[in-house]
Amino acid sequence: MSGVLGGLAAFEVSELKAKRTVKGMFWIAFVAIFGSALAVGLLGAAFAMNFKPLLAAPKFIPIIGMLYGNTMVGVALGVDTVLSTADLRRDSVEAMMCYGASRWETVLPIVVDAARTAMLPTITSLSITGLIAIPGMMSGQILGGADVLDAARYQQVIMFMIAACVALGVVFSVIYVAFAVIDSSPKLHAENIHIKAKVDAHNGNKNGKRSNGQGTPTLSGSNNMVHMKAWKSSNVQLA
Repeated sequence: MSGVLGGLAAFEVSELKAKRTVKGMFWIAFVAIFGSALAVGLLGAAFAMNFKPLLAAPKFIPIIGMLYGNTMVGVALGVDTVLSTADLRRDSVEAMMCYGASRWETVLPIVVDAARTAMLPTITSLSITGLIAIPGMMSGQILGGADVLDAARYQQVIMFMIAACVALGVVFSVIYVAFAVIDSSPKLHAENIHIKAKVDAHNGNKNGKRSNGQGTPTLSGSNNMVHMKAWKSSNVQLA
């Protein structure tokens, strides 16, 4: 059951939410989400919550579901930040390589920025839990008649498990995706980034890649018209 939920979470991230993807995006998201959630969930259930039996479905499935939901958000934000940086700021990335930066030196600022963006919702949630907002699990236990301190302890454990799970998933996914578009040379492979776009009414292009020929380029995003005007201006000057 946990594997099915992990597959659905990976499909949501890779196929429905991602604006930019790379080859094997589903499996990257699946390993990041399912692997981190399973590892943290098992450790937390065994040593922090003392579940007996360890994989009791009425207790373990809700825990793994909370881990999946938060890790999905982190992985989606992290991967999107990496691919957006490599695609939209390729000039600065290639400039670092021209000045002799190694693969890791080129990837590091991209990965750090992506991890910071992806972890921001989780860190914000940690900072306000119990002070400004009372999470659903804690409030549910209190309304159900549980002791307030016990409810607070369980919620604290859950929040730490969520933070650890998101961190593991984000670190794996952003590093893997960054290495997928920057090889060991180092060289930026922008052609590995697939942009999801609507079907072009004129030429039926569905893959969302930028055209390198003389045909009308297909671009996605809010800057579509700006790029189109710039492309037309350059064609007029060349003519």
